[in-house]
Amino acid sequence: MMNWFSPVREEQNMQHDLLLKRYLSDNERYADLINGFGFGGRQVVSASDLIEQDTQTGQHKNGVGKKQQKKTKNRDLIRKVAFGVNFAVIGVENQDQVHYLMPLRVMDYDVGEYQKQAAFIKRNVQKKKGITDAEFLSGFTKDSKLYPCVTFVLFYGEEWDGSHDLHGLLDFTDIPSELKGLVSNYSINVIEIRKLENTDIFHTDLKQVFDFIRFFNDKKKLKKLVESDPAYQTMEESAYDVAVAFAGAEKMAKVKRNHEKGRKVNMCQALEEMLKDERNEGRNEGRTEGRIEGIEILIQTCAELGASRDFVFTKVKTKFMLQEDETEAYMMKYWRE
Repeated sequence: MMNWFSPVREEQNMQHDLLLKRYLSDNERYADLINGFGFGGRQVVSASDLIEQDTQTGQHKNGVGKKQQKKTKNRDLIRKVAFGVNFAVIGVENQDQVHYLMPLRVMDYDVGEYQKQAAFIKRNVQKKKGITDAEFLSGFTKDSKLYPCVTFVLFYGEEWDGSHDLHGLLDFTDIPSELKGLVSNYSINVIEIRKLENTDIFHTDLKQVFDFIRFFNDKKKLKKLVESDPAYQTMEESAYDVAVAFAGAEKMAKVKRNHEKGRKVNMCQALEEMLKDERNEGRNEGRTEGRIEGIEILIQTCAELGASRDFVFTKVKTKFMLQEDETEAYMMKYWRE
């Protein structure tokens, strides 16, 4: 089993993060994502309503004592979204592995965003005249308001078996129910891409990307899907890269150059090439298994007929055109005196 914390896995995670950030940084897609997951596909937000935000949400400390270091906390993606005269801050976190502390992590990100807003308000409030002592000390007037913050956690793996809220992380064993009721909870919005029931809520190539990931493990459905949707014939390269990366279609990543023209990729042709290669591999594996079975039968039959080991060795080597070491390996495995 691969060690998930291996350098290879870490590098793959970084590449996937970069692909998604580039892909979803397009405001048309970002608005489409908000409309899909936030409003069931209703066209409430447009690309022009989005304002790019700094992904840094604050700092955290690592280490102890003199070795303690401050490190910045960065979200994957975040936009300030206009709704009439008001705004909301909507962030996206991408996960291809379950993060079992995700409720705490999202809460930390959201709190960091509110703290940024509060710090900005504080600088302006403390310059005002006629404010109360309480308003000056808090850096927040009685009428000050923060913009609401929403975070979507997009999960591309097979099964999210982590908690969807803060309470799921807490041990309430023997804790009185009255006290438990006083412990504030914090829910998160986990969206399992492979379990989406309706992708018609999307109007950009998010639909094609999410569908490809959803159906990749069922090649019959996938083939039918790709062949029936003309959009797959001229996919944006960034969309193609995200789809194959998060579906785990490494072979399609390798053959991309055979089917790209400009910044477009014909996913229909790429998929057909991958499926053809898989069929050939299956046939080759079948031939190899049949060949090994033939060698085993020959060795065992000759042994039962009383042939000498040297005779059988030469017979196997000649009939199956093997090297000496290969022949000896088969003899060691199947020869019984």
